[in-house]
Amino acid sequence: MEHLIEIHHITKDYGRQRGVFDLSFQVKKGEVLGFLGPNGAGKTTTIRQLLGFIKPDSGSLRIAGMDCFQDADKIQNYLGYLPGETAFIDSMNGMEFIQFVAKMKGMKDLGRAQELMSRFDFNPTGKIKKMSKGMKQKIGIVCAFMQDPEILILDEPTSGLDPLMQEQFVSLILQEKKRGKTILMSSHMFEEVEKTCDRAVIIRNGRLVAVESMETLRSNRKKIMEITFQTNEMAAAFASEVSNAVCEKETVVLNVGMDLDEVIKKAAIYTVVDMNVHTQSLEEFFLHFYSLKEEEK
Repeated sequence: MEHLIEIHHITKDYGRQRGVFDLSFQVKKGEVLGFLGPNGAGKTTTIRQLLGFIKPDSGSLRIAGMDCFQDADKIQNYLGYLPGETAFIDSMNGMEFIQFVAKMKGMKDLGRAQELMSRFDFNPTGKIKKMSKGMKQKIGIVCAFMQDPEILILDEPTSGLDPLMQEQFVSLILQEKKRGKTILMSSHMFEEVEKTCDRAVIIRNGRLVAVESMETLRSNRKKIMEITFQTNEMAAAFASEVSNAVCEKETVVLNVGMDLDEVIKKAAIYTVVDMNVHTQSLEEFFLHFYSLKEEEK
């Protein structure tokens, strides 16, 4: 089966332009697909339909050839799911909750869960109601991965994790990718998607904007450089040699993409006093990418 996750022309209209509209995309077997868009774009609404929690007004969704609404119970045998907001039982401690979920999944061996807890430096003995957002997120990760599922659907998986644990999560995804797992991952972290995903689906206001390879997205992501030269004359001369440059006394501000090496070589001809590079945030990238798409129409 070429596609393990299939979404065909789904619409779920909550009114006032909220929901998803005529949305279609597929996830290939063994692929890691990033699912990107600003808050309110419809990512979680789409994922809830994939899980069979809500039914689309029109269109269809299938996982491993099965209908996501009619066969939701069967799909659970293949699927690991990490929701954006996990519903916990606060009276339990972390281990009790993991055991509770394992029992619902029919799991007897918790070896994989123990491995994941060690990987994320998670002590499961504390009461959930006293845990931080990051600690709760670790429980969610353990519960999603501990069954060693063939397909994973992850909604903002590193929310609340510190940078070290975010890196651990990226390492886990790359490991699962090598093992041939199929993963759909919604994220606000461009670096996370860039390091792990093969392609990305971008949506806005519930509608598909683009399905692109990560190579294409990298080439469209801009860096803002501020280069300060020894003199005004040097700055003006450099600015005249590059595109999209604004000269402010000794400092030149410019947008660069894949031509970063060329820009640095040109700057090196002069005496550089200081240099700062600011990479677009995901939100800034979306605004830039959407404007490109509008220009193409």
